[in-house]
Amino acid sequence: MANVATHRTDPTATDLTAAEIAALALSLAHLGTGPQAATARRALRTLLDTRSHDDVVTATLDTLTETLDASTADRARVVAAAITEHRVVRLCYGDAGANVTIREVEPVTCLVHRDHWYLVGWCRMRRGVRAFRFDRILAVESTGLLARPRRADRYLPFQRRVAAAA
Repeated sequence: MANVATHRTDPTATDLTAAEIAALALSLAHLGTGPQAATARRALRTLLDTRSHDDVVTATLDTLTETLDASTADRARVVAAAITEHRVVRLCYGDAGANVTIREVEPVTCLVHRDHWYLVGWCRMRRGVRAFRFDRILAVESTGLLARPRRADRYLPFQRRVAAAA
């Protein structure tokens, strides 16, 4: 997800990074429908101000600030705990072609793009970074195994890369 935080009351404040936005959104995702969750979602929407954004960013912000259905919220809780605890998760995953695989993934972060939530992590089966759409995750559980700590900013698309100093 692109870095979309542009609205500030304090002009000296820095924009949120995509990793920070993803962390906030994941934290809000499984709060449910209570008044605190609704208030937090409104605050995030205000913070990310959609007035000057394109259709992709607007759709993404809509998804970020919508309440997840109960099943997806349950998966989000398991994934959020695994990210926080640096634990490997086991996914039962159905891809776009309806092929189902069981994968062990070292979760790094979650992101939203347009209408979908994604788990981003190191897939042990594919030996590489992969993004898994939440609506295609059929089941998820923690394996209890420790995952290697990985920096979220290296796993998110649309990040500005800082040139290495010589």
